Amino acid sequence: MIALRAALAACLVVAGALLASPAEAAGAIVPEVVEVPAGSFIAGSDAAEREYAYRLDEAAYGHSRTRERGWYDRERPRGPKSLDGFLITRNLITNAQYRAFVAATGHRVPDVDPETWRGYRLIHPYDRTRRHAWADGRPPPGRENHPVVMVSHGDAMAYAAWLSAESGHRWRLATELEWEKAARGTDGRFFPWGDTFDPALLNSHDNGPFDTLPVGSFPAGASPYGLLDAAGQVFEWTASPGNPGRFLVKGGSWDDSGCGICRPAARHGRPADIKHILVGFRLVREP
Repeated sequence: MIALRAALAACLVVAGALLASPAEAAGAIVPEVVEVPAGSFIAGSDAAEREYAYRLDEAAYGHSRTRERGWYDRERPRGPKSLDGFLITRNLITNAQYRAFVAATGHRVPDVDPETWRGYRLIHPYDRTRRHAWADGRPPPGRENHPVVMVSHGDAMAYAAWLSAESGHRWRLATELEWEKAARGTDGRFFPWGDTFDPALLNSHDNGPFDTLPVGSFPAGASPYGLLDAAGQVFEWTASPGNPGRFLVKGGSWDDSGCGICRPAARHGRPADIKHILVGFRLVREP
């Protein structure tokens, strides 16, 4: 425990200064949360919302591939769902927060080797992963407050288990429905801020910079509950399974334009073991 507290004190920074004591360090690892009250909300999408999403994509990309491939046709049908109340982190988990976990446990750092990356068959070249890769147990300089990426579903769950043990609260990944309610509120809006896409309210490829940004850079794009970066920035792991070996991700990313995919109703699965530059996570804290 002494070694753990020393590691935390060495790697966490608050208000630009090194933490003064192990007790302060232990408190600082706990992410800020927002409350999502119990009750019903409108989940999923209808034909009108999906058509809006396809048109956004077509205007941004100049082609109809998402429509032709039916990307949004498999979304949950629009309708009411009821959930118990929960707390969810206002921001995505950052490199600095994840570093405390790595320092304390020796867990593998976010990175991927060239052969594994080629096996994913993604459009991003391997060189693009290097700006996100950690070295010597540390995130890239200047990216401490960026969302952690290149973490698998198992990595995210390991972080949640560690944070649960250290904080005395149970932390876990959100279910798809929990994440969606936190991101859009109760009224079934298309985006966290309303029904009209606005590229000024999120980190997408529409306005650049084609990279992650510090979390919380778009406060005007907050959800009704104060959730930040729920559209764009990076996709987020959920606890909900997709096809075998996959889990649903939500939210869109810095790589997306037009951002039909950035709507809270949008969904797709990713392999549980993938370590993608477009995928990070946030956590639910149970009451």
